[in-house]
Amino acid sequence: MAHTIRRTGTAATAGAHRPRLTLNSDGRAHPRENALVATVVLFALVGGICAIFENMHILGAWTALAGVVTGLVSQMFSATTGERVVTILALGVSAVALFMNMFHGGLY
Repeated sequence: MAHTIRRTGTAATAGAHRPRLTLNSDGRAHPRENALVATVVLFALVGGICAIFENMHILGAWTALAGVVTGLVSQMFSATTGERVVTILALGVSAVALFMNMFHGGLY
């Protein structure tokens, strides 16, 4: 049985697709998942910045530890590939920041 090929749109609109930078690549909104990703990124940035300065190891270690735990939770709830990619990158930064802050003095 032969199937007909239907073309939707014109040739001008076929090449007009531009990639969008979004975490919601499936077209649906994921507010909880996006909030978790943003939280992990924030924790990773604060933990990484605190890891640079030796006297900020307490804030940095706790923030990085929160980033690792939140990153693991975010990975469990992520719905799209974009969310997973950003979460894994931020989780790695949080883990490295945690190790550096532990080297500088630890959690206490």
